[in-house]
Amino acid sequence: MALKKAAKKTSAAAVPPQLLWKRDGADFLVTNDFGHYSWLKKKDFDSLLACKVGESHPLFAALSAKGFVRDRLDFDGLAAKWRKKNAYLNTGPGLHILVLTLRCNHKCLYCQAAAGGAAAKDTDMTPATARKCVDFAFNSSNPGITIEFQGGEPLLNWPALTAAVKHARARAKTAGKELKLALVSNFSLMTEEKARFLMENEVSVCTSLDGPADLHNKNRCFSGGNSHAVTLKWLKYFQKKNEAQADGYRVFKPSALLTVSRYSLSRHKEIIDEYVAAGLEDIFIRPLAPIGYARNLWGSIGYEAKDFAAFYLKSLAYILKLNRSGVVIREKMAAMMLDKIVNSRDPGYLDARCPCGAAIGQIAYNYNGDLYTCDEGRMVGWEGDDVFKVGSVFKDSYAKVMASAPTRACVVSSNLEAQPDCARCVYKPYCGVCPVYNYEVQGSLWGDMSSSDRCGLFKGIFGALFALLKKPGNEATLKKWVDK
Repeated sequence: MALKKAAKKTSAAAVPPQLLWKRDGADFLVTNDFGHYSWLKKKDFDSLLACKVGESHPLFAALSAKGFVRDRLDFDGLAAKWRKKNAYLNTGPGLHILVLTLRCNHKCLYCQAAAGGAAAKDTDMTPATARKCVDFAFNSSNPGITIEFQGGEPLLNWPALTAAVKHARARAKTAGKELKLALVSNFSLMTEEKARFLMENEVSVCTSLDGPADLHNKNRCFSGGNSHAVTLKWLKYFQKKNEAQADGYRVFKPSALLTVSRYSLSRHKEIIDEYVAAGLEDIFIRPLAPIGYARNLWGSIGYEAKDFAAFYLKSLAYILKLNRSGVVIREKMAAMMLDKIVNSRDPGYLDARCPCGAAIGQIAYNYNGDLYTCDEGRMVGWEGDDVFKVGSVFKDSYAKVMASAPTRACVVSSNLEAQPDCARCVYKPYCGVCPVYNYEVQGSLWGDMSSSDRCGLFKGIFGALFALLKKPGNEATLKKWVDK
């Protein structure tokens, strides 16, 4: 009440010190650290900058409510919104990626997993190591733990997978933590027996689907057969089990990821139609990164940030068109970013946090029990550089890992407030920096955002989202993606 009375004594309005803005044609997009945004005409933007948005101004109430007018800041409400958006700063790593093997029976053009041949066994995690990794994960201070099984192809090491699942379920009963289990697989080695074990233990499944058969098989080479046909077979299998829910345990809907190569850029409609035909309600459109095999083939499969931005905008527009005709499909990246933009809520997307999720949001467990800030950091280690290694489950405590030099370096280097280009970027309230990408592409954890393709990719994604939010009729549909 005292604040409101004091505010009424003056009609002067002032611009908060952290007003962020970007010109878009005749309009200006303005954002602030609380996560609010507004589109302004030039005359209104000029009035805001000149501290002339007083009580008589038609936008005074709206801009005041969003924290753009200093003399009318609702400190309690805005602080609560900021705390909600950044609640992850008070928890430990929730995502724990267990790399069960480096072996794989696919040779994907863009692979980042440092996959080895399917016959080799010297890069398999032992069941004992898998249980040790699970124990370490439960040391996290986070009340919710997600253990994700990756490879290589994790189904090539079924003994370690079953050992980890059983041990994790047993630990969850006594630890008082919420546990989620997830498998990322190409499905080529899936059997009904394995599927039954996964469903009985409530392990969600995710695969890759890059579009129609010719495109998928071109990106995801499989000498053992038709990768696309196998993928669709098991997607439909798990979908039917999810719809039936008849066996006394919860069966999750299967999900799929799309990695966009240069071959994808002209085929956005075909790719999305393939997801719809497969019965999937989500598509996660991920840009290619010049890491692993993709870096060696970048000249043939890579692209510029502007090319991905154009593809992404066309894809979103087509998905919205399908939504308006009654088709249920959404883009997962957009849904997560919109959760930040519309609800000021963290969706758990670790690549777009400030600081990023390296170590403090996730930990990657190599097949031998070595610990890395993230799976991309583990990839750098496989290349012979352990700059992102934070310890070992056999030698180091949880506290030591959290206080390690790589953990602290990633936190500092991914703080947008200390990044010169990011600190004044209009998308700062919703974005994040990746130290591993910076290190691999630019030679330092800090990086140079002005010349970073990853920065360009994220600006393209945010630009596409705000362009769609700006159009009448789109906002209500896009909000449904968040509330799904």
